[in-house]
Amino acid sequence: MQPDPLENEIRVRLEGIRSEIERACAKSGRSVEDVQILAISKKQPIEVIQAAYTLGIHRFGESYLQEALEKMESLADLPNLHWEMVGHIQSRKAKEVARNFDRIHSLDSLKLADLLSKHRPATLAPLEAYLEVNLAGEASKGGFLAKEKRDWEALFPIVEHLTGLRGLKLIGLMAMPPLFEDPEEARPYFVKLRELRDVLNIAFPDLMLTKLSAGTSSDFGIAIEEGATVIRIGEGLLGPRNYFD
Repeated sequence: MQPDPLENEIRVRLEGIRSEIERACAKSGRSVEDVQILAISKKQPIEVIQAAYTLGIHRFGESYLQEALEKMESLADLPNLHWEMVGHIQSRKAKEVARNFDRIHSLDSLKLADLLSKHRPATLAPLEAYLEVNLAGEASKGGFLAKEKRDWEALFPIVEHLTGLRGLKLIGLMAMPPLFEDPEEARPYFVKLRELRDVLNIAFPDLMLTKLSAGTSSDFGIAIEEGATVIRIGEGLLGPRNYFD
């Protein structure tokens, strides 16, 4: 049987990513088991997701609800397949997101949190959520402002509100630092993200936030060195997007 060229391409990329994960973990004294790859599969065709799944990638990140729902239906027979929302969620789409995803990485308002919790079916476990924070104060990005340490205390009542929601479980923080030509320049933002998580854990001892969603194809090694537990890799793993081509 001839090897699948698509699967081989993804395998080569995956081996390179895992090598970088091992290097970053060794440098920072962490275990590779503490780092999870989230394959960003928006605008990727079904066959790409199937190939990555065959190679052991079972978590996929989507940004567009309708596209994601179509993929979920097509791949419903694959066991242990998990879908995570990484894009901005409009209020009118919160109901479907709450019913169909395992995690969201883009919780950026209390209104959204309330809607997701309200619409999460009681038959399912609470929807796991990352609080999206804006570490650079960029107007082009969403998330709760966390540029300066003096901004952090304003997050306390937000986190307190989230802990009281039945259908939602806060598990960590997510951030997207500015894009730099030199990924080393992103390091201070990843440090800041880890420090913010630690501050919240001190303020809310029962919260026990452990996860940091940070790092993409260009800077995930630096992100891991500074504490990232989930790295979001798109074309660097799955190849060029061509879903709508």
